[in-house]
Amino acid sequence: MNRDLLERLLEARRRQQPAAHLRWLDSGRERLVLADELGSLPADDPLAPIIRKALRDDRGATIDTDEGRLFVQPFNPPLRLVVVGAVHISQALVPMAGLAGYDVTLVDPRRSFASEQRFPGVAISHDWPDEALEALALNARTAVVTLTHDPKLDDPALDVALRSDAFYIAALGSRRTHGARLERLTALGHDEATLARIHGPAGLALGAVSPAEIAISVLAEMTSVLHGVDRA
Repeated sequence: MNRDLLERLLEARRRQQPAAHLRWLDSGRERLVLADELGSLPADDPLAPIIRKALRDDRGATIDTDEGRLFVQPFNPPLRLVVVGAVHISQALVPMAGLAGYDVTLVDPRRSFASEQRFPGVAISHDWPDEALEALALNARTAVVTLTHDPKLDDPALDVALRSDAFYIAALGSRRTHGARLERLTALGHDEATLARIHGPAGLALGAVSPAEIAISVLAEMTSVLHGVDRA
């Protein structure tokens, strides 16, 4: 990789922005495409879907192009999961997500719930959810799941998440609870298209009952969204 591209890549990694390095194997020509540049590519650019897939799957690919063989190498920041609410489901979801490769942060100002004893070895923020999420600088490799059922905690977190590039946003609760939640978030200025980003009730419809089963359904849905698989 030439020096200019390397400096751009290092800056992208510093800002935790996904990027893809393109190298044509026959000619040695190189190109770096940042994730936020994908929208400016021509609609008929054949490389755009290939780059998106490489970034989404976090996996390199070699393909044939008009200019010869091309290797696309993704450079992604780590996957992160922000869990709002130190509840029983969180105690199952947090370690499961860690096994799936996520850096997990638990957010809950209630110190008696969000304690080292209940969540050993987990990064915990006792800040109010909106402040915690702002500080975490959510990006397109971040998932946010709210589990408290308490609008005072869930709504501020969802408000910040909806204003970010988080790839997965989910909230626990019944359909009736979710309807009321959408009304409150609408009052905060979010339109219908933005609110549609929230997966509510959180998780795939697996018939989950126990905290562990619900955690499995949430992680399954998160994985589906990450890899662009339509859950329908």
